[in-house]
Amino acid sequence: MRTLFLQAPSFDGFDGGAGSRYQARREIKSFWYPTWLAQPAALIENSKLIDAPPHKVKLAEVAAQAKDFDLAVLHTSVPSFKSDVAAIEALKAENPNLKVGLIGAKVAVDADGSLRNAPAVDFVARNEFDFTIKDVADGRDLSTIKGLSFRNSEGVIVHNEDRPVMHDMDKLPFVTSVYKRDLVMENYFIGYLKHPYISFYTGRGCKSRCTFCLWPQTVGGHVYRTRSVGHVIEEIKYCLQAFPQTKEFFFDDDTFTDNLPRAEEIARELGKLGVTWSCNAKANVPRETLKVLKDNGLRLLLVGYESGNQQILHNIKKGMRIEVAEKFTKDCHELGIAIHGTFILGLPGETTETIQETIKFATRINPHTIQVSLAAPYPGTFLFDQAVKNGWLDEANAELVDENGVQVAPLHYPHLSHQEIFTSVEDFYRKFYFRAPKIASIVGEMVRSPDMMKRRLREGVEFFHFLRERRQLVA
Repeated sequence: MRTLFLQAPSFDGFDGGAGSRYQARREIKSFWYPTWLAQPAALIENSKLIDAPPHKVKLAEVAAQAKDFDLAVLHTSVPSFKSDVAAIEALKAENPNLKVGLIGAKVAVDADGSLRNAPAVDFVARNEFDFTIKDVADGRDLSTIKGLSFRNSEGVIVHNEDRPVMHDMDKLPFVTSVYKRDLVMENYFIGYLKHPYISFYTGRGCKSRCTFCLWPQTVGGHVYRTRSVGHVIEEIKYCLQAFPQTKEFFFDDDTFTDNLPRAEEIARELGKLGVTWSCNAKANVPRETLKVLKDNGLRLLLVGYESGNQQILHNIKKGMRIEVAEKFTKDCHELGIAIHGTFILGLPGETTETIQETIKFATRINPHTIQVSLAAPYPGTFLFDQAVKNGWLDEANAELVDENGVQVAPLHYPHLSHQEIFTSVEDFYRKFYFRAPKIASIVGEMVRSPDMMKRRLREGVEFFHFLRERRQLVA
Protein backbone atom coordinates (compact mmCIF):
# COMPACT_ATOMS: atom_id res chain seq x y z
CA MET A 1 0.00 0.00 0.00
CA ARG A 2 1.05 3.61 -0.54
CA THR A 3 1.74 4.46 3.10
CA LEU A 4 1.88 7.77 4.96
CA PHE A 5 3.54 7.93 8.38
CA LEU A 6 2.38 10.98 10.28
CA GLN A 7 3.20 12.88 13.43
CA ALA A 8 0.08 15.01 13.25
CA PRO A 9 -0.21 18.73 13.95
CA SER A 10 -1.03 19.26 17.60
CA PHE A 11 -0.43 21.99 20.17
CA ASP A 12 1.90 24.70 18.91
CA GLY A 13 5.45 23.59 19.70
CA PHE A 14 4.30 20.18 20.98
CA ASP A 15 7.07 17.55 21.01
CA GLY A 16 5.33 14.21 20.73
CA GLY A 17 8.06 12.27 18.98
CA ALA A 18 9.18 8.85 20.11
CA GLY A 19 12.38 10.18 21.62
CA SER A 20 10.39 12.52 23.83
CA ARG A 21 10.23 11.19 27.39
CA TYR A 22 7.34 13.54 28.15
CA GLN A 23 4.99 14.48 25.31
CA ALA A 24 4.49 18.19 25.93
CA ARG A 25 5.62 21.67 25.06
CA ARG A 26 9.09 22.41 26.40
CA GLU A 27 10.63 25.32 28.28
CA ILE A 28 12.64 26.05 25.14
CA LYS A 29 12.08 25.01 21.54
CA SER A 30 12.83 21.27 21.40
CA PHE A 31 12.01 18.54 18.91
CA TRP A 32 13.14 14.93 18.96
CA TYR A 33 13.26 12.93 15.74
CA PRO A 34 10.15 10.77 15.14
CA THR A 35 12.27 7.62 15.30
CA TRP A 36 9.45 5.18 15.98
CA LEU A 37 7.61 6.37 12.88
CA ALA A 38 10.77 6.40 10.79
CA GLN A 39 11.58 2.81 11.72
CA PRO A 40 8.51 1.15 10.15
CA ALA A 41 8.69 3.72 7.33
CA ALA A 42 12.16 2.36 6.53
CA LEU A 43 10.65 -1.11 6.14
CA ILE A 44 8.03 -0.04 3.59
CA GLU A 45 8.99 0.83 0.05
CA ASN A 46 7.77 4.20 -1.28
CA SER A 47 6.40 5.28 2.10
CA LYS A 48 6.42 8.91 3.20
CA LEU A 49 6.95 10.43 6.66
CA ILE A 50 5.47 13.80 7.60
CA ASP A 51 6.57 15.14 10.98
CA ALA A 52 4.21 18.10 11.15
CA PRO A 53 5.16 19.97 14.38
CA PRO A 54 8.84 20.78 13.71
CA HIS A 55 8.17 21.45 10.03
CA LYS A 56 5.19 23.71 10.82
CA VAL A 57 2.92 21.69 8.54
CA LYS A 58 -0.76 22.49 9.11
CA LEU A 59 -3.56 19.93 9.12
CA ALA A 60 -5.04 21.28 5.88
CA GLU A 61 -1.71 20.67 4.12
CA VAL A 62 -1.61 17.07 5.35
CA ALA A 63 -5.27 16.39 4.52
CA ALA A 64 -4.73 17.67 0.97
CA GLN A 65 -2.33 14.76 0.43
CA ALA A 66 -4.70 12.06 1.76
CA LYS A 67 -5.76 10.90 -1.72
CA ASP A 68 -2.14 10.04 -2.52
CA PHE A 69 -2.17 7.17 0.00
CA ASP A 70 -3.95 3.90 0.75
CA LEU A 71 -2.74 3.65 4.34
CA ALA A 72 -1.86 6.18 7.06
CA VAL A 73 -0.11 5.39 10.35
CA LEU A 74 0.01 7.97 13.16
CA HIS A 75 2.05 7.99 16.35
CA THR A 76 -0.18 8.99 19.25
CA SER A 77 0.14 9.63 22.99
CA VAL A 78 -2.14 10.32 25.92
CA PRO A 79 -1.86 14.13 25.55
CA SER A 80 -2.23 14.17 21.75
CA PHE A 81 -4.85 11.42 21.30
CA LYS A 82 -7.84 13.73 20.75
CA SER A 83 -6.05 15.93 18.24
CA ASP A 84 -4.62 12.86 16.47
CA VAL A 85 -8.11 11.43 16.06
CA ALA A 86 -9.29 14.79 14.68
CA ALA A 87 -6.44 14.59 12.17
CA ILE A 88 -7.57 11.11 11.12
CA GLU A 89 -11.12 12.37 10.63
CA ALA A 90 -9.78 15.17 8.40
CA LEU A 91 -7.76 12.67 6.34
CA LYS A 92 -10.76 10.41 5.87
CA ALA A 93 -12.98 13.33 4.87
CA GLU A 94 -10.61 13.82 1.92
CA ASN A 95 -10.15 10.10 1.24
CA PRO A 96 -12.92 7.87 2.65
CA ASN A 97 -11.09 4.76 1.42
CA LEU A 98 -7.98 5.52 3.45
CA LYS A 99 -7.11 2.89 6.06
CA VAL A 100 -5.71 4.49 9.22
CA GLY A 101 -3.93 2.99 12.21
CA LEU A 102 -2.26 4.19 15.40
CA ILE A 103 0.99 3.24 17.11
CA GLY A 104 2.51 4.34 20.42
CA ALA A 105 2.35 3.61 24.13
CA LYS A 106 -1.21 4.94 24.45
CA VAL A 107 -2.66 2.28 22.13
CA ALA A 108 -0.19 -0.41 23.21
CA VAL A 109 -1.69 -0.47 26.71
CA ASP A 110 -5.31 0.31 25.80
CA ALA A 111 -5.97 -1.02 22.33
CA ASP A 112 -9.62 -1.75 23.03
CA GLY A 113 -10.41 1.61 24.64
CA SER A 114 -8.53 3.50 21.93
CA LEU A 115 -10.56 1.85 19.17
CA ARG A 116 -13.85 2.31 21.03
CA ASN A 117 -13.16 6.01 21.58
CA ALA A 118 -12.10 6.62 17.99
CA PRO A 119 -14.51 5.12 15.43
CA ALA A 120 -12.45 6.59 12.58
CA VAL A 121 -9.46 4.41 13.49
CA ASP A 122 -9.32 1.08 11.64
CA PHE A 123 -6.58 -0.62 13.64
CA VAL A 124 -3.88 -0.17 16.27
CA ALA A 125 -0.54 -1.95 16.43
CA ARG A 126 0.34 -3.01 19.95
CA ASN A 127 3.72 -3.09 21.64
CA GLU A 128 6.68 -3.47 19.24
CA PHE A 129 4.91 -2.58 16.03
CA ASP A 130 7.49 -2.28 13.23
CA PHE A 131 6.78 -5.56 11.41
CA THR A 132 3.11 -5.44 12.37
CA ILE A 133 2.80 -2.27 10.30
CA LYS A 134 4.82 -3.79 7.48
CA ASP A 135 2.39 -6.72 7.34
CA VAL A 136 -0.54 -4.29 7.08
CA ALA A 137 1.17 -2.30 4.32
CA ASP A 138 1.97 -5.53 2.46
CA GLY A 139 -1.77 -6.17 2.25
CA ARG A 140 -1.96 -9.22 4.50
CA ASP A 141 -5.36 -10.21 5.88
CA LEU A 142 -5.67 -8.25 9.14
CA SER A 143 -6.95 -11.30 11.01
CA THR A 144 -3.61 -13.06 10.41
CA ILE A 145 -1.31 -10.28 11.67
CA LYS A 146 0.15 -10.79 15.12
CA GLY A 147 0.17 -7.77 17.44
CA LEU A 148 -2.78 -6.12 15.71
CA SER A 149 -6.14 -4.99 17.08
CA PHE A 150 -8.62 -3.99 14.40
CA ARG A 151 -12.20 -3.23 13.52
CA ASN A 152 -13.55 -5.91 11.17
CA SER A 153 -16.07 -5.42 8.35
CA GLU A 154 -18.95 -5.74 10.83
CA GLY A 155 -17.41 -3.06 13.05
CA VAL A 156 -16.45 -5.59 15.74
CA ILE A 157 -13.13 -5.02 17.51
CA VAL A 158 -10.81 -8.01 17.22
CA HIS A 159 -7.55 -8.51 19.13
CA ASN A 160 -5.07 -10.86 17.47
CA GLU A 161 -2.44 -12.74 19.45
CA ASP A 162 0.67 -10.84 20.54
CA ARG A 163 3.68 -10.54 18.28
CA PRO A 164 6.83 -12.08 19.81
CA VAL A 165 9.44 -9.59 20.97
CA MET A 166 12.17 -9.01 18.41
CA HIS A 167 15.68 -10.03 19.42
CA ASP A 168 17.67 -9.74 16.18
CA MET A 169 17.71 -5.95 16.11
CA ASP A 170 19.94 -5.91 13.02
CA LYS A 171 16.83 -6.85 11.01
CA LEU A 172 15.77 -3.22 11.32
CA PRO A 173 16.99 -0.93 8.52
CA PHE A 174 18.59 2.44 9.24
CA VAL A 175 16.05 5.07 10.32
CA THR A 176 18.39 7.82 9.17
CA SER A 177 17.72 7.02 5.51
CA VAL A 178 14.13 8.11 6.15
CA TYR A 179 15.40 11.25 7.92
CA LYS A 180 17.40 12.04 4.77
CA ARG A 181 14.46 11.44 2.47
CA ASP A 182 11.67 13.19 4.36
CA LEU A 183 12.93 15.46 7.16
CA VAL A 184 14.87 18.72 7.49
CA MET A 185 17.42 18.01 10.20
CA GLU A 186 17.90 21.68 11.03
CA ASN A 187 14.30 21.75 12.32
CA TYR A 188 15.26 19.49 15.24
CA PHE A 189 16.54 21.26 18.36
CA ILE A 190 17.48 19.97 21.79
CA GLY A 191 18.78 22.60 24.21
CA TYR A 192 21.70 20.56 25.55
CA LEU A 193 22.83 19.07 22.19
CA LYS A 194 24.92 20.70 19.51
CA HIS A 195 22.94 21.84 16.48
CA PRO A 196 22.26 20.24 14.10
CA TYR A 197 22.19 16.82 15.74
CA ILE A 198 20.99 13.32 14.82
CA SER A 199 19.49 10.81 17.24
CA PHE A 200 18.56 7.17 16.85
CA TYR A 201 18.36 3.95 18.86
CA THR A 202 21.13 1.35 19.07
CA GLY A 203 18.90 -0.89 21.19
CA ARG A 204 15.52 -1.12 22.91
CA GLY A 205 14.44 -1.88 26.43
CA CYS A 206 15.84 -1.00 29.84
CA LYS A 207 16.68 -3.34 32.70
CA SER A 208 15.76 -0.71 35.30
CA ARG A 209 12.29 -0.82 36.88
CA CYS A 210 11.53 2.87 37.47
CA THR A 211 7.81 3.04 38.22
CA PHE A 212 7.17 6.20 36.17
CA CYS A 213 9.15 5.43 33.01
CA LEU A 214 6.89 5.03 30.00
CA TRP A 215 8.71 3.15 27.24
CA PRO A 216 10.09 0.05 29.02
CA GLN A 217 6.74 -0.65 30.67
CA THR A 218 4.67 -0.26 27.50
CA VAL A 219 6.69 -1.00 24.36
CA GLY A 220 10.39 -1.67 24.92
CA GLY A 221 10.42 -4.17 27.79
CA HIS A 222 12.98 -4.70 30.54
CA VAL A 223 15.55 -6.63 28.51
CA TYR A 224 18.09 -4.42 26.73
CA ARG A 225 18.01 -5.79 23.17
CA THR A 226 20.78 -4.34 21.06
CA ARG A 227 21.96 -3.94 17.51
CA SER A 228 25.43 -5.28 16.75
CA VAL A 229 28.30 -2.83 17.10
CA GLY A 230 29.04 -3.14 13.38
CA HIS A 231 25.44 -2.30 12.45
CA VAL A 232 25.51 0.84 14.61
CA ILE A 233 28.83 2.01 13.20
CA GLU A 234 27.65 1.46 9.62
CA GLU A 235 24.72 3.80 10.31
CA ILE A 236 27.09 6.40 11.71
CA LYS A 237 29.22 6.10 8.56
CA TYR A 238 26.11 6.52 6.43
CA CYS A 239 25.19 9.66 8.38
CA LEU A 240 28.65 11.16 7.94
CA GLN A 241 28.08 11.01 4.19
CA ALA A 242 24.37 11.87 4.13
CA PHE A 243 24.50 14.59 6.81
CA PRO A 244 27.96 16.18 6.71
CA GLN A 245 26.62 19.15 8.73
CA THR A 246 25.99 16.95 11.79
CA LYS A 247 27.69 18.31 14.92
CA GLU A 248 26.59 15.61 17.37
CA PHE A 249 25.08 12.13 17.46
CA PHE A 250 22.77 11.14 20.30
CA PHE A 251 21.97 7.51 21.16
CA ASP A 252 18.39 7.52 22.38
CA ASP A 253 18.41 4.07 24.01
CA ASP A 254 16.62 4.26 27.36
CA THR A 255 19.95 3.52 29.04
CA PHE A 256 22.87 3.16 26.63
CA THR A 257 25.15 2.28 29.56
CA ASP A 258 23.10 -0.80 30.56
CA ASN A 259 25.75 -2.85 28.72
CA LEU A 260 29.11 -1.34 29.65
CA PRO A 261 31.42 -3.58 27.52
CA ARG A 262 29.28 -2.84 24.45
CA ALA A 263 29.21 0.88 25.21
CA GLU A 264 33.01 0.87 25.41
CA GLU A 265 33.30 -1.10 22.16
CA ILE A 266 31.02 1.31 20.30
CA ALA A 267 32.92 4.26 21.80
CA ARG A 268 36.26 2.96 20.51
CA GLU A 269 34.82 2.63 17.00
CA LEU A 270 33.36 6.13 17.22
CA GLY A 271 36.75 7.41 18.33
CA LYS A 272 38.27 6.10 15.10
CA LEU A 273 35.69 8.11 13.15
CA GLY A 274 36.32 11.29 15.14
CA VAL A 275 32.66 12.00 15.88
CA THR A 276 31.15 13.86 18.83
CA TRP A 277 28.39 11.93 20.56
CA SER A 278 26.13 11.80 23.64
CA CYS A 279 23.73 9.29 25.19
CA ASN A 280 21.34 8.46 28.04
CA ALA A 281 23.08 7.05 31.10
CA LYS A 282 22.31 5.98 34.64
CA ALA A 283 24.28 7.75 37.39
CA ASN A 284 26.34 4.68 38.25
CA VAL A 285 28.81 4.34 35.38
CA PRO A 286 32.28 3.57 36.79
CA ARG A 287 35.05 6.09 36.24
CA GLU A 288 37.15 3.72 34.11
CA THR A 289 34.28 3.33 31.64
CA LEU A 290 33.58 7.06 31.66
CA LYS A 291 37.22 7.66 30.71
CA VAL A 292 37.00 5.27 27.76
CA LEU A 293 33.84 6.99 26.53
CA LYS A 294 35.28 10.48 26.99
CA ASP A 295 38.55 9.57 25.24
CA ASN A 296 36.53 8.43 22.23
CA GLY A 297 34.30 11.43 21.59
CA LEU A 298 31.67 11.41 24.35
CA ARG A 299 30.65 14.99 25.10
CA LEU A 300 27.51 14.76 27.26
CA LEU A 301 25.44 12.32 29.27
CA LEU A 302 21.72 12.74 29.82
CA VAL A 303 21.19 11.50 33.37
CA GLY A 304 17.90 10.93 35.16
CA TYR A 305 18.61 11.81 38.79
CA GLU A 306 14.86 12.31 39.43
CA SER A 307 15.17 13.25 43.13
CA GLY A 308 17.71 14.17 45.76
CA ASN A 309 15.78 12.25 48.43
CA GLN A 310 16.80 8.63 48.96
CA GLN A 311 13.38 7.46 50.12
CA ILE A 312 11.72 8.81 46.98
CA LEU A 313 14.31 6.96 44.87
CA HIS A 314 13.37 3.79 46.76
CA ASN A 315 9.67 4.53 46.27
CA ILE A 316 10.06 4.74 42.48
CA LYS A 317 12.39 1.69 42.31
CA LYS A 318 15.17 3.77 40.82
CA GLY A 319 17.85 1.41 42.08
CA MET A 320 20.19 4.30 42.81
CA ARG A 321 22.05 5.52 45.88
CA ILE A 322 22.53 9.27 46.33
CA GLU A 323 26.22 8.83 47.22
CA VAL A 324 26.82 6.77 44.05
CA ALA A 325 25.18 9.47 41.91
CA GLU A 326 27.33 12.13 43.60
CA LYS A 327 30.56 10.21 42.93
CA PHE A 328 29.54 9.57 39.31
CA THR A 329 28.82 13.27 38.80
CA LYS A 330 32.14 14.25 40.37
CA ASP A 331 33.92 11.83 38.03
CA CYS A 332 32.15 13.36 35.02
CA HIS A 333 33.15 16.87 36.09
CA GLU A 334 36.78 15.83 36.53
CA LEU A 335 36.89 14.03 33.17
CA GLY A 336 35.26 16.93 31.33
CA ILE A 337 31.98 15.16 30.50
CA ALA A 338 29.00 17.53 30.46
CA ILE A 339 25.77 16.39 32.12
CA HIS A 340 22.18 17.31 31.36
CA GLY A 341 20.41 16.30 34.56
CA THR A 342 16.71 15.55 34.65
CA PHE A 343 14.58 15.82 37.78
CA ILE A 344 10.94 15.01 38.52
CA LEU A 345 8.78 16.77 41.10
CA GLY A 346 5.65 15.24 42.58
CA LEU A 347 6.73 11.59 42.79
CA PRO A 348 5.32 9.40 45.60
CA GLY A 349 6.73 10.54 48.93
CA GLU A 350 7.21 14.14 47.80
CA THR A 351 6.80 16.90 50.36
CA THR A 352 7.66 20.59 50.45
CA GLU A 353 10.82 19.54 52.32
CA THR A 354 11.89 16.90 49.79
CA ILE A 355 11.40 19.38 46.94
CA GLN A 356 13.88 21.73 48.60
CA GLU A 357 16.18 18.77 49.30
CA THR A 358 16.21 17.93 45.58
CA ILE A 359 16.89 21.55 44.61
CA LYS A 360 19.84 21.66 47.03
CA PHE A 361 21.08 18.32 45.67
CA ALA A 362 20.94 19.64 42.09
CA THR A 363 22.83 22.81 42.94
CA ARG A 364 25.41 20.80 44.87
CA ILE A 365 26.22 18.29 42.11
CA ASN A 366 25.80 21.08 39.51
CA PRO A 367 25.11 19.45 36.14
CA HIS A 368 25.74 21.73 33.17
CA THR A 369 22.00 22.03 32.40
CA ILE A 370 18.81 20.62 33.88
CA GLN A 371 15.26 19.73 32.98
CA VAL A 372 12.58 19.76 35.67
CA SER A 373 9.45 17.76 34.87
CA LEU A 374 6.26 17.01 36.74
CA ALA A 375 5.53 13.41 37.68
CA ALA A 376 3.31 12.08 34.89
CA PRO A 377 1.40 8.85 35.54
CA TYR A 378 1.08 7.50 31.99
CA PRO A 379 -1.38 4.60 31.59
CA GLY A 380 0.50 1.32 31.46
CA THR A 381 2.99 2.32 34.14
CA PHE A 382 3.20 1.14 37.73
CA LEU A 383 2.91 4.78 38.80
CA PHE A 384 -0.43 5.15 37.03
CA ASP A 385 -1.90 2.09 38.76
CA GLN A 386 -0.49 3.27 42.09
CA ALA A 387 -1.94 6.75 41.63
CA VAL A 388 -5.40 5.46 40.73
CA LYS A 389 -5.42 3.01 43.63
CA ASN A 390 -4.39 5.66 46.17
CA GLY A 391 -6.54 8.49 44.82
CA TRP A 392 -3.56 10.66 43.83
CA LEU A 393 -4.86 11.16 40.29
CA ASP A 394 -8.15 12.84 39.42
CA GLU A 395 -9.95 12.82 36.09
CA ALA A 396 -9.50 16.56 35.51
CA ASN A 397 -5.74 16.10 35.10
CA ALA A 398 -5.63 12.66 33.49
CA GLU A 399 -4.59 14.01 30.06
CA LEU A 400 -1.33 15.26 31.63
CA VAL A 401 -1.19 18.59 29.73
CA ASP A 402 -3.37 21.68 29.59
CA GLU A 403 -5.18 23.08 26.53
CA ASN A 404 -1.88 24.57 25.30
CA GLY A 405 0.11 21.37 25.60
CA VAL A 406 2.00 22.47 28.76
CA GLN A 407 2.56 19.87 31.49
CA VAL A 408 0.20 20.05 34.44
CA ALA A 409 0.82 18.54 37.87
CA PRO A 410 -1.55 15.56 37.60
CA LEU A 411 -0.73 14.05 41.00
CA HIS A 412 -1.63 15.42 44.39
CA TYR A 413 -1.31 14.13 47.92
CA PRO A 414 -3.12 14.88 51.20
CA HIS A 415 -0.16 17.01 52.30
CA LEU A 416 0.81 18.44 48.86
CA SER A 417 -1.52 20.06 46.33
CA HIS A 418 -1.41 20.20 42.52
CA GLN A 419 -0.56 23.89 42.70
CA GLU A 420 2.29 23.46 45.18
CA ILE A 421 3.90 20.85 42.96
CA PHE A 422 3.30 22.92 39.80
CA THR A 423 4.78 26.15 41.17
CA SER A 424 7.82 24.34 42.58
CA VAL A 425 9.15 23.85 39.02
CA GLU A 426 9.79 27.59 38.60
CA ASP A 427 11.36 27.74 42.06
CA PHE A 428 13.69 24.89 41.07
CA TYR A 429 14.78 26.55 37.82
CA ARG A 430 15.37 29.93 39.46
CA LYS A 431 17.41 28.55 42.35
CA PHE A 432 19.51 26.43 40.01
CA TYR A 433 20.19 28.90 37.19
CA PHE A 434 20.11 32.24 39.02
CA ARG A 435 23.36 31.62 40.88
CA ALA A 436 26.52 33.61 40.23
CA PRO A 437 28.67 30.57 39.32
CA LYS A 438 26.05 29.19 36.92
CA ILE A 439 25.44 32.57 35.29
CA ALA A 440 29.20 33.00 34.87
CA SER A 441 29.45 29.55 33.28
CA ILE A 442 26.70 30.30 30.77
CA VAL A 443 28.10 33.74 29.94
CA GLY A 444 31.55 32.23 29.44
CA GLU A 445 30.09 29.66 27.07
CA MET A 446 28.41 32.45 25.08
CA VAL A 447 31.56 34.60 24.91
CA ARG A 448 33.58 31.70 23.53
CA SER A 449 31.13 30.99 20.70
CA PRO A 450 29.07 33.49 18.62
CA ASP A 451 26.74 30.64 17.60
CA MET A 452 26.19 29.74 21.25
CA MET A 453 25.60 33.42 22.02
CA LYS A 454 22.71 33.55 19.52
CA ARG A 455 21.33 30.23 20.67
CA ARG A 456 21.40 30.96 24.41
CA LEU A 457 19.81 34.38 23.89
CA ARG A 458 16.98 32.78 21.89
CA GLU A 459 16.56 30.06 24.51
CA GLY A 460 16.56 32.67 27.28
CA VAL A 461 13.69 34.54 25.65
CA GLU A 462 11.77 31.28 25.20
CA PHE A 463 12.47 30.23 28.79
CA PHE A 464 11.21 33.45 30.34
CA HIS A 465 8.14 33.37 28.09
CA PHE A 466 7.49 29.81 29.30
CA LEU A 467 7.76 30.86 32.95
CA ARG A 468 5.37 33.77 32.33
CA GLU A 469 2.83 31.39 30.77
CA ARG A 470 3.09 29.10 33.80
CA ARG A 471 2.46 31.98 36.20
CA GLN A 472 -0.63 32.93 34.22
CA LEU A 473 -1.92 29.37 34.53
CA VAL A 474 -1.55 29.50 38.31
CA ALA A 475 -3.23 32.91 38.46
